[in-house]
Amino acid sequence: MQEPTLFHKIVTGDIPADVVYDTENVLGFKDIHPKAPTHVLFIAKKEKDFVPSIVNLTDDTAHVPTLLIRAAQQFAIKKGIEGYKLSFNCGAQGGQEVSYLHLHFLASQAIDS
Repeated sequence: MQEPTLFHKIVTGDIPADVVYDTENVLGFKDIHPKAPTHVLFIAKKEKDFVPSIVNLTDDTAHVPTLLIRAAQQFAIKKGIEGYKLSFNCGAQGGQEVSYLHLHFLASQAIDS
């Protein structure tokens, strides 16, 4: 494994985050530089599911984007959000700032934590 990223440290609890979704496999927390009233990042929690970026997916990790998308779907249902945007940034030139696959969930509807 590479040097722990900011997101690794959030998963382990070494760095605090404003967590709004937490299951056995996925963590969702508010983006510290939100681009919408609701801007949540979803990441896989388990070491076996760590992928630096979409471009690094393998047969063994191909399930991870679906894991994150399903988590975002469940989050939206729970919060009553009907319209939202999901996106993955791929590589530095694609706007990815942290080398840890994460899904951006953006909605114009604000949520309570």
